[in-house]
Amino acid sequence: MSPTSETAQGGRRLVIVESPAKAKTIKGYLGPGYVVEASVGHIRDLPSGAAEVPEKYTGEVRRLGVDVDHDFQPIYVVNADKKAQVRKLKELLAESDELFLATDEDREGEAIAWHLQEVLKPKVPVHRMVFHEITKDAIQQAVRNPRELNKRMVDAQETRRILDRLYGYEVSPVLWKKVMRGLSAGRVQSVATRLVVERERERIAFRSAEYWDLTGTFSTGRTGDLSDPSSLVARLATVDGKRVAQGRDFGADGRLKNAGVLHLDEEKARALAASLAGTRFAVRSVESKPYRRSPYAPFRTTTLQQEASRKLGFGAKATMQVAQKLYENGFITYMRTDSTVLSDTAVSAARAQVTQLYGAEYLPEKPRVYAGKVKNAQEAHEAIRPSGDRFRTPAETGLTGDQFRLYELIWKRTVASQMKDATGNSVTVKIGGTAADGRDAEFSASGKTITFHGFMKAYVEGADDPNAELDDRERRLPQVAEGDALAAEEITVDGHATKPPARYTEASLVKELEEREIGRPSTYASIIGTILDRGYVFKKGTALVPSFLSFAVVNLLEKHFGRLVDYDFTARMEDDLDRIARGEAKAVPWLKRFYFGEGGGPGAGESGAADAGNGDGDHLGGLKELVTDLGAIDAREISSFPVGDGIMLRVGRYGPYVERGEKDQEGHQRADVPDDMAPDELTVAYAEELLAKPSGDFELGADPVTGHQIVAKDGRYGPYVTEILPEDTPKTGKNAVKPRTASLFKTMSLDTVTLEDALKLMSLPRVVGTDAEGVEITAQNGRYGPYLKKGTDSRSLTDEEQLFTITLEEALAIYAQPKQRGRAAAKPPLKELGTDPVSERPVVVKDGRFGPYVTDGETNATLRTDDSVETITPERGYELLAEKRAKGPAKKAAKKAPAKKTAAKKTAAKKTTTAKTAAAKKTAAKKTTTAKTAAKTAAKKTAAKATSAAARTATADDSGAE
Repeated sequence: MSPTSETAQGGRRLVIVESPAKAKTIKGYLGPGYVVEASVGHIRDLPSGAAEVPEKYTGEVRRLGVDVDHDFQPIYVVNADKKAQVRKLKELLAESDELFLATDEDREGEAIAWHLQEVLKPKVPVHRMVFHEITKDAIQQAVRNPRELNKRMVDAQETRRILDRLYGYEVSPVLWKKVMRGLSAGRVQSVATRLVVERERERIAFRSAEYWDLTGTFSTGRTGDLSDPSSLVARLATVDGKRVAQGRDFGADGRLKNAGVLHLDEEKARALAASLAGTRFAVRSVESKPYRRSPYAPFRTTTLQQEASRKLGFGAKATMQVAQKLYENGFITYMRTDSTVLSDTAVSAARAQVTQLYGAEYLPEKPRVYAGKVKNAQEAHEAIRPSGDRFRTPAETGLTGDQFRLYELIWKRTVASQMKDATGNSVTVKIGGTAADGRDAEFSASGKTITFHGFMKAYVEGADDPNAELDDRERRLPQVAEGDALAAEEITVDGHATKPPARYTEASLVKELEEREIGRPSTYASIIGTILDRGYVFKKGTALVPSFLSFAVVNLLEKHFGRLVDYDFTARMEDDLDRIARGEAKAVPWLKRFYFGEGGGPGAGESGAADAGNGDGDHLGGLKELVTDLGAIDAREISSFPVGDGIMLRVGRYGPYVERGEKDQEGHQRADVPDDMAPDELTVAYAEELLAKPSGDFELGADPVTGHQIVAKDGRYGPYVTEILPEDTPKTGKNAVKPRTASLFKTMSLDTVTLEDALKLMSLPRVVGTDAEGVEITAQNGRYGPYLKKGTDSRSLTDEEQLFTITLEEALAIYAQPKQRGRAAAKPPLKELGTDPVSERPVVVKDGRFGPYVTDGETNATLRTDDSVETITPERGYELLAEKRAKGPAKKAAKKAPAKKTAAKKTAAKKTTTAKTAAAKKTAAKKTTTAKTAAKTAAKKTAAKATSAAARTATADDSGAE
């Protein structure tokens, strides 16, 4: 039955989707007989801590949330913040005659639908409603053609979730014990971190090589034009038939890989250039080949993330946030897909727009078909494309900002995918001559002309390398023939140096993970977000830089959990999980083998591996045994890295530091390393520089009043002064005494601070005086700078010196002025970054109350811990603004509705004293019972608090998201 207003007479249908935005859009496409409500994501999951586990479970089950001894039975609990929504869904279901579960059509969406069915326990018919675009036709078609819940997809998703829980909750505590509290490990997260660390290791080990060559500008002697230039630039290719060495000929150690090439240094290159002065050159060969370039396939999740990074400066997370909004509002198809397939409707729509916008000559005779290249791709999904049977042009959408730009990218790519190839010619010209010293020198130049742009009229793909040439770039050469004489207008000597491998960007890391078949493409954005949030990686511009902390974590995992971070092992695990999804392997035997090892644990026979459908199954080890025996792990060793000349880099509890010698021994030196330093920048010379800086305690003298020694120190948060209390001073308990401590002013340094300065600093806050009412006014130095305080009224001071110089009269004058309720006078920008490509407004870095931030006048984004005013690039600034826009405005907390007042009835006055007494007794009893229950609950919560907090930290990266 089609969803029209008549359906209301046949009953009421409840449709449940994940998000309120999606519900709002779908509601508009269904008749009044339908109620559309959101589950607001997952309503049920594994417990985040022991406090959430039901009382009947004990031991390891409470810690893991999985009963590993009984077929890995998961313990699901309704999320605390979803209980109200579940209650609402149950109330709506009680009034409905049918239930439609309309969550996303992927493994995670299928799992959400299953959890809804399990929790709501519907007694009415249940249908699985699936679609991958939110248009009126698609939604109504989905209602007319529901299917059953796919239990195989649910089982596969559940297996992933259990696997990730076991990995995260078993390996993370090892990191806490051996590296630092609060760290986490994950099946894909840890491998992604290892990739970034390995790239940095390559950069550290890299040795640059210098090489030189010649560039010649040769003239035909003719008057040229755009189609036939008068000159060409060619690079020296061979000398006496021997190829001149280029960057690709050198290894990472700076040595030539091929002895058969000619390595020119500066002296030899200059000598050759001088010898070629006056040489007569001629064209030795002209080789022309046809050029053809086919259009790129429509977007899937990973290629969209890569292109949005290259062209729009979006991070993977920001890309998915914007795409989610476009999908939920009906502008594009589902954005988490591995497929490049377009439906027949989409192909027709794209071909129609090619003809309409570019002309029939750009339309191929037959529709283009793109085969999926992703292993185990979910081909049930389409590629990411504009929704509907007619594509709206970007101008027709009414979209603005980031949503407009991402839609435009998707629209162009989709239309271009159904256009003709670009064609042209590529030409290579060889030019030779004999030098004065008799050596033969041959130069080479390459050109490309595009005679028919085809799909390039609509779209050209970007490149990760900013110096790479894009597909639509033409290089026209003069029309020359073999034997033509050419004159050398100029021959220049060029020096080059090989460069270390480029660090990963979000786009290139996504590409690397996909090519290695590690993890699911739909989880890459969240994985990159996790390693950034955990402090394993930080950004410099768009580059992903590993922290020293990540070096320690990866070092431990490689040495003691090698297989868990092995790239091939992780990829094979992904294969196994997909085989389980296809019904070719069984989940429980596979999990037993992974967790318990060769024997398969309790109840597993010798045929465990065969039953699991893993072939030889040798890549599955025993996680439980690995995390039990930790005696061989030397915490100091795995966090120590040699720098050179006896200097070690160590990762400590409070951050990285360099050290020479052993503590408490003569000659011992130690210095903190800046948190934002890239590991490949820590050279022996820089480490020596850090160690040479004044460090440790600088004794300034004794306080004449207390006799305590006053010292100056360089702390992690900057230089400060403090007093050394006697050893018998109580440090804990009610009588504990804390030493006086004060940060140095910005104008002070450890080299110049004196005892007098220190005593003045530690004397703060200073009492300036009292006002007419006797209220004390003090001068204090706070987190946001110097200020005056009178009761609860605070006023800012202009500089730190005023803390000691301001008089009572000056303070009263400040308080006599009306308190500034609005913003203070705008501070000048700290740095100008250029024009934002989205808002087209100038972007600057400003100093705010909570630190520096970037702004275009409309959107503000605080700099992250790994960003600094000095190093932030325009691209990084635009990315921060894009991420902030994608999140949307901060939601304000809903105001609590005032309690309804019950109208007092006149008859209430006639209530007897007896009634009042009875009511009082009942109330008193109720309060006592409630108090006892609350006390019990509080006790339970306290007992589980530590376990819960620790468990939350251990959560793995890829928590089953699909």
